[in-house]
Amino acid sequence: MKLYEMAKAPNPRRVRMFLAEKGLLEEVTCIEIDLAKGENLSTDFSAKNPMKKVPVLELDDGTCISETTAICRYFEEHYPDSPKLLGNDANEKAIIEQWTRWVDFYLFLPIGMGFQHTTDYFAHRMNPIKEWGESNIEQAMKFFDFLDNHLKDHDYIACGRLTAADINAFCSVDFGKVVNLRVNESHPHLKHWYERIKARPSAAV
Repeated sequence: MKLYEMAKAPNPRRVRMFLAEKGLLEEVTCIEIDLAKGENLSTDFSAKNPMKKVPVLELDDGTCISETTAICRYFEEHYPDSPKLLGNDANEKAIIEQWTRWVDFYLFLPIGMGFQHTTDYFAHRMNPIKEWGESNIEQAMKFFDFLDNHLKDHDYIACGRLTAADINAFCSVDFGKVVNLRVNESHPHLKHWYERIKARPSAAV
């Protein structure tokens, strides 16, 4: 199997961490796609994912699966004996998905919009609106507050153990650095959780 990615981008990192925690990273060959150079806009890559985004998982039969959660779901279902990071039963699956969606909508997306609209990284293919970017960065900071309050009484985001919700949140929090959002002493519970997840071998893949 081939995993098309940009290694420093947060969504591909989520997939790599997920695979590493499940002991499945060696099941894929990672192929670097340079977004800055527009390699994701090529005809060949567009045929694999018409949305022109990474990551994309290409199976041995040529089937291509896009979107982080969909790729993680594929591995969760096909390798049932590896650790269940998307939940063991209906309740856990629902809670974990709830948290991953919250992180996507209220942290990852605002950081991404902040980055796109307050820097010139994608200025060659979009019209940045600085005020919109700044507003999104403020929203992301509010979610830092929300996570800090939640982690005051929880060692992990959901279900009392490491799950895909932690992986999503960790990669999103790390992504905040692109807009100068960093975990510090003003969010002590979030900082403690962040440092524990960062110490895991999967965080370094």
